[in-house]
Amino acid sequence: MPLYEYVCGGCGATFDMLRSFSKADEPAPCPACHAQISKRAISRFAAHVHGSDGATTSVAGGGSCAGCASGSCAGCHH
Repeated sequence: MPLYEYVCGGCGATFDMLRSFSKADEPAPCPACHAQISKRAISRFAAHVHGSDGATTSVAGGGSCAGCASGSCAGCHH
């Protein structure tokens, strides 16, 4: 089951939820305020490949850390 990111229209909280593809665009209940007016957000991601020499190269990305909400991994040391 895919993991989707949502933004609450009531309190502005962002949260993740595992949902089936068929329910991905339906409003999800906000865990902070319990409102049912959330919308699916565009999630950022990063992809890396390991070369034969052991070096890691970034091949795609969203510009933020996958381990937290920081703008870069330098902010949280992930």
